[in-house]
Amino acid sequence: MSGIRCVKLASVTATARPAPTRGARRRAQTRAQLLDAARRLFARQGVDATAIAEITDEADVGFGSFYNHFASKDEIVEIALDESLEAQAKIVDALTADLEDPAEIVAVAHRYFVNEVQRDPILGWLLVRLDVSHRVMTRALGERARRDLEDGVASGRFSVADPGVAFLDTAGALLLVMRAVLDGELGAEADRCHAEGVLRVLGLAPEDAAEVARRPLPSSAAPNRARAS
Repeated sequence: MSGIRCVKLASVTATARPAPTRGARRRAQTRAQLLDAARRLFARQGVDATAIAEITDEADVGFGSFYNHFASKDEIVEIALDESLEAQAKIVDALTADLEDPAEIVAVAHRYFVNEVQRDPILGWLLVRLDVSHRVMTRALGERARRDLEDGVASGRFSVADPGVAFLDTAGALLLVMRAVLDGELGAEADRCHAEGVLRVLGLAPEDAAEVARRPLPSSAAPNRARAS
């Protein structure tokens, strides 16, 4: 009986939850418009060159609406970057869920971000142009990246003097490579070459790093060149 009662209570609770009001839906839509507009402007011209009035104009909402959702420009910067990175991190989690080799997990994650800035330059420029990007990347992705690094150390796959320093080394390299990709300075092999370099930093032998970095990517992480072949 207790199990049946719990099911009934859960059903009643779910049914009783009120649907969002029209006002709540409009508020959510306005917030999303402001965030999208901020991402585009920050990516295009940087944070310092962007005024709040430009964000509201780009979003096609009233100037006063901004302060109904964000306390300052600094706050929308961090939220825009946080939400973008969290969404990307969840994609990487899904792509690597079935992988067992810690080296391959790290390689896929790094290759994904290098390729993603080609698919979504707005995200790429948002990451490389913001002064807060390294700090926010560390917060949003750091727990996952450190976990993968520690798994590799524990299994003997990685050999590093200091995991914390190794994490910062590889994260910093990722930002620099993404910037070079956006500037058109690197070719089609950028994701593989970067992943190979990261794995060598983590202690893999050159031949091993090269082999892992060139394994086929999960389909949704593959760059356009792989889809076309």
